[in-house]
Amino acid sequence: MTLKGRKILIGITGSIAAYKIPLLIRLLKKAGAEVKVIMTEAAVDFVTPLTVSTVSGYPVYIDPYDKRTGNWNSHIELAGWADVFLIAPVSANTLAKMANGFADNLLMTTYLAARCPVFFAPAMDLDMFNHPTTQKNIEVIGTLGHRLIESREGELASGLTGPGRMEEPERIFEIIHEYFYSEARFEDFKVLITAGPTYENIDPVRFLGNYSSGKMGFALTEAMSKNGAKVTLISGPVHLATPAGNIERIDVISSEEMYEACMKEADNSDIIIMAAAVADFRVENYQGSKIKKSSDTFNLKLIQTPDILRDLGQRKKPEQIIVGFALETDNELDNAKAKLQNKNIDIIVLNSLRHKGAGFATDTNKITILDRNGAVREYEMKSKSKVADDIVAYISDFLKQKK
Repeated sequence: MTLKGRKILIGITGSIAAYKIPLLIRLLKKAGAEVKVIMTEAAVDFVTPLTVSTVSGYPVYIDPYDKRTGNWNSHIELAGWADVFLIAPVSANTLAKMANGFADNLLMTTYLAARCPVFFAPAMDLDMFNHPTTQKNIEVIGTLGHRLIESREGELASGLTGPGRMEEPERIFEIIHEYFYSEARFEDFKVLITAGPTYENIDPVRFLGNYSSGKMGFALTEAMSKNGAKVTLISGPVHLATPAGNIERIDVISSEEMYEACMKEADNSDIIIMAAAVADFRVENYQGSKIKKSSDTFNLKLIQTPDILRDLGQRKKPEQIIVGFALETDNELDNAKAKLQNKNIDIIVLNSLRHKGAGFATDTNKITILDRNGAVREYEMKSKSKVADDIVAYISDFLKQKK
């Protein structure tokens, strides 16, 4: 597959790694892509606009108004032109601007106007990279639905060795190439995804809940969307922004609300991914007024909530694929296999709380995937975005076998 006809906008910021970008541009051009480049004023100190314009075949854009030509460089037109916006290298300064919505140069105004997928590749010395504010900014940008090209550990310009080295141009090219290759993998598919916890009210101020952050379900939503799917995301109460893409979000609070939303949307879905941590029990009698402390003990009577996965499995259409999740602490594989069979689903993703860094409220996960054909595949600990990519790839392979 070539990149012929693909339009790629690159933003270069003030980092020594900017010298690698002309090679990346050549790789993209050789594959058939059109490449335009925006540079910050600081980037000009590391690589010349003449070099960049020579390899890209287009003038380099630096300021909104080009005094040399008298031309106005419209950030709206640049943002609308691109199929993909890659910002690489991204300095600590530009990371902070992206995370906080600054609009003080042409690169940032174009970034804020972009509706296409945005990839960003941080590059800086290890102490700057490891600083809590830098890590927070990277996390914030990720929650906006943008795709992080993770920095590598290695020798840095300072002579130190550690994290903060920009990914190599050849690998960045592969990532962009893989994006265009995979973007149509689930084109014309309608995918239903649940995410987050449910809260079961006890009274107007108290509830039963769990520690689910929704990060895994949102990562799956982003992964499915970037693979071309039309996604309906049913989310419990979380503090996450909806990823960019063809996504409809439905917010719910209780297991009953999630049940009703899932039953309504299920018939129109080709793939259903149940990543939410739905409460198993709710209180039998909700109290309409705040419960006052009247004794040393207080008893709650709990009753089971609707089993959403079971009911979806019972009404599953022959052509539908249903993916469930199992979070286990003991007899993990046996319990996951039993759930796979009992719920009448196709694939189950097993998490174990025995692995540090996996499970609720983490940025990483370690999974094992099982399917109804008897396959079992174990994966290493990864970021949840990469785990989501693994799950999406597994579903794609499963569909091919089904055909």
